[in-house]
Amino acid sequence: MSAPCCAGQLACCCGTAACSLCCKCCPKIKQSTSTRFMYALYFILVTIICCVMMSTTVANEMKTHIPFYKQMCKGIQAGEMCEKLVGYSAVYKVCFGMACFFFSFFLFTIKINSSKSCRAYIHNGFWLVKLILLAAMCSGAFFIPDQDTFLNAWRYVGATGGFLFIAIQLILLVEFAHKWNKNWTAGANHKQMWNGLLALVTLILYSVAVAALVLMALFYTRSEGCMYNKVLIGVNGGLCLFVSLVAISPCVQNRQPHSGLLQSGVISCYVMYLTFSALSSKPPETILDENNQNITICVPEFSQGLHRDENLVTGLGTTILFGCILYSCLTSTTRASSEALRGIYATPETEVARCCFCCVPDGDADAEDHIEKRGGQTVIYDEKKGTVYSYAYFHFVFFLASLYVMMTVTHWFHYESAQIEKFFTGTWSIFWIKMVSCWVCVCLYLWTLIAPLCCPTREFSV
Repeated sequence: MSAPCCAGQLACCCGTAACSLCCKCCPKIKQSTSTRFMYALYFILVTIICCVMMSTTVANEMKTHIPFYKQMCKGIQAGEMCEKLVGYSAVYKVCFGMACFFFSFFLFTIKINSSKSCRAYIHNGFWLVKLILLAAMCSGAFFIPDQDTFLNAWRYVGATGGFLFIAIQLILLVEFAHKWNKNWTAGANHKQMWNGLLALVTLILYSVAVAALVLMALFYTRSEGCMYNKVLIGVNGGLCLFVSLVAISPCVQNRQPHSGLLQSGVISCYVMYLTFSALSSKPPETILDENNQNITICVPEFSQGLHRDENLVTGLGTTILFGCILYSCLTSTTRASSEALRGIYATPETEVARCCFCCVPDGDADAEDHIEKRGGQTVIYDEKKGTVYSYAYFHFVFFLASLYVMMTVTHWFHYESAQIEKFFTGTWSIFWIKMVSCWVCVCLYLWTLIAPLCCPTREFSV
């Protein structure tokens, strides 16, 4: 490792310099991207610790392989066998520290519009100091007095924050669907190719939704029993048909010419995904067969074989789930997303059709003048003229994500029996959370369609 790179890493950890890798082969990285990556890294680190705390397998392995384990636990006052460092209560405390960390930075970064302010320098640097601060907050939660009252109160705060995180993702999904359609419709005014792409993608989306509906009807229902599954599959399929008809109805088209089947196709696919996820999360139903033996019904037969290796399923599923959470956090913290939540959208005249319409050019050609080379990865300082995303909104989303992770890892309201090894064991709370999320998504999209009809004097732009 070269001396300039070492100096750069020291400036990153204890100063205001942006973090980068020490490999020259790595592509250029923007300062704004580097900052968000570092906060995401802290988030991943704490999330992994929470998963370890909920794992009985890891706890047993530690008892077996760590010398003087019992003496060490007594030395740090964590109980005779470190029981204070495992289970749902430990996860609550660690996530309390992480949530306080991000909420403190949310308050600290409110109204920052320039990256040259003192607060912006702290937001973009001093990573070692912030890591120590995060560790201190997570550790300090274990010394909160009256633990029972704290855990009961914090559970309701976590549930509220988790629901709000889900709501933000649903709002942004609806905004994504409208933005997609508007962007490609703008291109159709100049090239007929975009009309063909619109029709093709819409057909694919509805084909996926219909196929998912048919497969769920085949594998999650049977002639006797499975009433919950039958009703919910029918209701959600009917809702998808209903919003599709509303989207192309003449009264909606008169007020919103950009409304079409592409948006409803996106919503329909997401509704089918949530329905499948909810049915997979539902506790299994059992009946007695002709031999008076319990058999599981209303689930695919092949899924029972997939769950035999619980460690593999749990590890892979947990990685995918938290990868999706992290992706949601990062894509929800752009300036466009924060403006969308406040009802601010680009005007149709400024729309330029793109296949990957989410990747708007940054306009950073002038940023090439602000490049720093420290013997490793090249850093582009893209915030010389102003911030490219809302710092406060970024930290607020991660604050809500911390609460969502806490509730998800501890099985929401079935926390006492929660284990990471049983992460995908069905519970009614998870089932209804996913199902209600599905209905909220439909209601949000339906409101964007009928709002101009209900409030004709107001101007809506989606």
